[in-house]
Amino acid sequence: MSEQSPRPRKPGKPYRRPQKDPVRILAFEALRAVDERDAYANLVLPPLLRKARDKGDFDARDAALATELVYGTLRRQGTYDAIIASCVDRPLREVDPPVLDVLSLGVHQLLGTRIPTHAAVSASVELARVVLGDGRAKFVNAVLRKVAQDDFDTWVERVAPPYDDDPEDNLAIVHSHPRWVVSALWDSLGGPRAGIEDLLEADNERPEVTLVARPGRSTTDELLREEAALPGRWSPYAVRLSEGGEPGAVAAVKEGRAGVQDEGSQLVALALANAPLDGPDEKWLDGCAGPGGKAALLAAVAAERGATLLASEKQPHRAGLVAKALAGNPGPYQVIAADGTRPPWRPDSFDRVLMDVPCTGLGALRRRPEARWRRRPEDLDGFAPLQRGLLRTALESVRVGGVVGYATCSPHLAETRAVVDDLLKQYPHTELIDARPLLPGVPALGDGPDVQLWPHLHGTDAMYLALIRRTG
Repeated sequence: MSEQSPRPRKPGKPYRRPQKDPVRILAFEALRAVDERDAYANLVLPPLLRKARDKGDFDARDAALATELVYGTLRRQGTYDAIIASCVDRPLREVDPPVLDVLSLGVHQLLGTRIPTHAAVSASVELARVVLGDGRAKFVNAVLRKVAQDDFDTWVERVAPPYDDDPEDNLAIVHSHPRWVVSALWDSLGGPRAGIEDLLEADNERPEVTLVARPGRSTTDELLREEAALPGRWSPYAVRLSEGGEPGAVAAVKEGRAGVQDEGSQLVALALANAPLDGPDEKWLDGCAGPGGKAALLAAVAAERGATLLASEKQPHRAGLVAKALAGNPGPYQVIAADGTRPPWRPDSFDRVLMDVPCTGLGALRRRPEARWRRRPEDLDGFAPLQRGLLRTALESVRVGGVVGYATCSPHLAETRAVVDDLLKQYPHTELIDARPLLPGVPALGDGPDVQLWPHLHGTDAMYLALIRRTG
């Protein structure tokens, strides 16, 4: 199959204008932004949806379909690429990216939704006519008609190598993850095939929207009055919006008294806040505070105890987001823009320190599915010195008897236990605290003393936490 150039219209044949479909045009625009500008769909899509609603083009069903088309296509991109590649007569890299986006949207409608085959093909061809032109629309039509001949399972069986021949490559294509990510996740998770398959499948599911009721400012009872709201599974401050919805429309969120925060992120902050200390409990530090979710929860808990929080973030614009998240906190706090590896505060100054370090983000692939295709194994080498430098700062900033929480939104062993093990060797007057009792009720936390949360086991992002007490 090859892309066709536009052909002159035959004499006497009436020209039919392509039908503009606002839903699919918006989904295409979002995919182009992700591809062209390295944007994230969760940042690009909301303003596009708001603009469409303001123009009167969209209702709630349209917004839901556009969201499903964008996220569904991104989550299954690797699998869809393999299927498309088997239907064209050239390497996929030689297919123009806008054409590939239209094809991917079409394949998702055919293989990943309940949209009838004829509607999926015709709507995709119309989209191609609008955004690509008639010639390329014919190419799209030919490819999608070939894809439509089989269902998803049949295609996957055809394009993926047998599991027994190459387990990681099989899982990479079946579950649409880069092979190196499959390998890294499996190393961290351990166990048999069923566990890694459950994890990879969980990465491809739409996550619930989780809210946090900030102590002293909102309550879960208030948030549970929202439509289709359910209590959180583990955090006492969590409420789940089971049908998604628009969290920005919730009054408490709009007013900053509550926020959108994954339950795993809440658990990490609360575990640090509740870890046993030797001595006073007055000064807390969030040393990598942007964009402010954990800092806002910590500041609220600190205020209830009469403690103060210093929230530090290197990037000024992210420090601004932290300040916005903490605005209205009932107790004292301070937000500064500072490099955590060159801190402006004195050593031994804090009773509790959280370092949620920059990382590959492999623990949040449910929410940012496109990140799996952008990250490379060599990114780990770039993050490693920064992660170790920030943990070093944390261990030097906490007083003797105080506690440090080292957290990442990545389960990769190079970003979790390897970092902690290295720094504990350099700082012998430290000890790991068993974090598991500080996540009460949460099952399947492993052998400890550190904790790794998982989407398929806990319904959270794959957050990692190690709690370290300074002993001398």
